[in-house]
Amino acid sequence: MDNYQLVSASYGGWNYQMNAWVRADETGIDMTLLNELGANMGELIWRGGAVSFSSPVFPQSLNPQYIIADFQLCFYSAASVAHALEESGLSFEETESGRRVLNGNTVIIEITKSQNMVRFVNHLRGYVYTLEGDFK
Repeated sequence: MDNYQLVSASYGGWNYQMNAWVRADETGIDMTLLNELGANMGELIWRGGAVSFSSPVFPQSLNPQYIIADFQLCFYSAASVAHALEESGLSFEETESGRRVLNGNTVIIEITKSQNMVRFVNHLRGYVYTLEGDFK
């Protein structure tokens, strides 16, 4: 993946919107977060299991590993995701319209996907975001 995405997020009663340039392949993930004027709001890099995140805007308490995990849940191969989740005691389902992560019979994450949109709902942690871009 090497594309621009519009990110809309909601958490704790707050709504956020930003742009992101995402480059991802089998070696890692690079994300550059930008405001509406194109100013850098942060950079996230994941290589070899190590995560680095720098941002003049987002709080230090933001755990970049959650962002990487969410991205992997949305876009990585279903078999790889299912295997990793099984090791954590969770189950994974993939349908024509998206993916779900379950703890027993309880859905904790729902992902709805189309060619131009991904909607991610984390029921466990109480946040939602939508990615708009070209996800062919």
